Amino acid sequence: MKHKELQADVAIIGGGTGGCAAALAAARLGKTVVMTEETDWIGGQLTSQAVPPDEHPWIESFGCTRSYRRFRETVRSYYRRNFPLTPEAFGSAALNPGGGGVSRLCHEPRAALAALHEMMAPYVHAGKVRILHRHVPVRAEVAGDEVKAVTVRSLESEELVDIAASFFLDATECGDLLPLAGVEYVAGAESRRSTGEPHAPEAARPADMQGFTYCFAMDYREGENHTIGRPRDYDFWRSYRPDFWPGPLLGWTGSNPITLAPRTYGLFPGDGGASLWLYRRIAAKEHFAAGTYDSDITLVNWPQNDYWLGPIIDVPEEERAAHLERAKQLSLSLLYWMQTEAPRQDGKAGYPGLRLRPDVVGTGDGLAKAPYIRESRRIRAEFTVVEQHLSKACREEEGAKTSSPASGIRAEAYPDSIGIGCYRIDLHPSTGGRNYIDISSLPFQIPLGSLIPVRMDNVLPACKNIGTTHITNGCYRLHPVEWNIGEAAGALAAYCLARGLKPREVRGSAEVLGDFQKALAAMGVELAWPSVHAV
Repeated sequence: MKHKELQADVAIIGGGTGGCAAALAAARLGKTVVMTEETDWIGGQLTSQAVPPDEHPWIESFGCTRSYRRFRETVRSYYRRNFPLTPEAFGSAALNPGGGGVSRLCHEPRAALAALHEMMAPYVHAGKVRILHRHVPVRAEVAGDEVKAVTVRSLESEELVDIAASFFLDATECGDLLPLAGVEYVAGAESRRSTGEPHAPEAARPADMQGFTYCFAMDYREGENHTIGRPRDYDFWRSYRPDFWPGPLLGWTGSNPITLAPRTYGLFPGDGGASLWLYRRIAAKEHFAAGTYDSDITLVNWPQNDYWLGPIIDVPEEERAAHLERAKQLSLSLLYWMQTEAPRQDGKAGYPGLRLRPDVVGTGDGLAKAPYIRESRRIRAEFTVVEQHLSKACREEEGAKTSSPASGIRAEAYPDSIGIGCYRIDLHPSTGGRNYIDISSLPFQIPLGSLIPVRMDNVLPACKNIGTTHITNGCYRLHPVEWNIGEAAGALAAYCLARGLKPREVRGSAEVLGDFQKALAAMGVELAWPSVHAV
């Protein structure tokens, strides 16, 4: 088969949150970009995976890049320009369309998609950025320590496209370019002996990864019946009770992520326990003119539909496909259980008025276009972030001091910082059969060394595949951090191309590193935190 050929300064394989940020950065700095994306929606976590942003408490004031802040404001502008908001919502500088508890900006996936396309538009129209939707990488041409070209395959036509570039960025959700290009990487949990991390297992467990989730959107129409057909695997999931869980997985009782004690949930406010309805609500009808929405819309990414019965990384394709299908069955089974059997405060069973909203996620089956992946393959990097660098308990134990009397301690300071982030070390139940690991952490920096592979010269990670561990991935995987990683990777590729440098040469020279950091700061990348508390 004759291959189509494309060439660019920077090839970004994967069009998720980090991939989009990388493309914007490289194009803004004058480089040409080809970006591929497995689905027909760019944006990853924000769109095709349907996960409203997980963000830290200070996001409205500081703690993200200027371009991420622009993304957030573009989402808000999208609602103001296109929706009949109430006067109060329209005039709020901190408009939160969904009012969900997880974020200061809970929104529908299509709003994020529109915002990303708006931000990309000048570069796409000028021919600086070309996006290949529904394409996946299938092979890489490698010479020594460099990738020369990556071949991607269209999932619709089966056409093969050879992409030649000077730099290749892996922004796939599972780090799919790494094995194709022979980039050294780690998967799963490292051993305590290798990392020294208190929460690492004694022996390495490569197949032990955080569970993933097929999210879905739903609304509620009292008095109506929108019950779906009984899912094929419903009997299995209805009776499934993990050894480490306090009850059946399909139930209102789960584990407190921090203490692991039983925790009671309720669907709606007043049902008893923490309201799951409000947790990731993406459309609050009270914020819109009467009649705009008949109901709130909420996004289901809950403990009950986390899938951990097996990994989808570094397993045979048949096994991967089976786990993906079982994860879909779990999410559909959760919905069916809520519609038909879930205990209610009024003594009845089931909420048949719950309605699946395939239009919100852009699919036929009502589930998100792609699974929400929490943990990727991770490069073996020049520098690896470990638990001791940012865990509040570890830093206190080491007696680390700071000038901030409020917190008393700080995370490890990296002289090669290329950005910042903040989130708890939050690991969901895993394919290794363990419960949550949820640890207080300190606001942290992103070290350049974590983006530089130990050997390859023109491959960079651009999302959750940097040099973290199984443990620290738990706080480096969230939306603002992934965006910052992608933006820094795109900027680093452009910087190296403009100066004829390799990424490790940037890090290896204090003068050059300082110049690159100044360039990042000029782009609006924050390199250090002010004095803030742990989370």
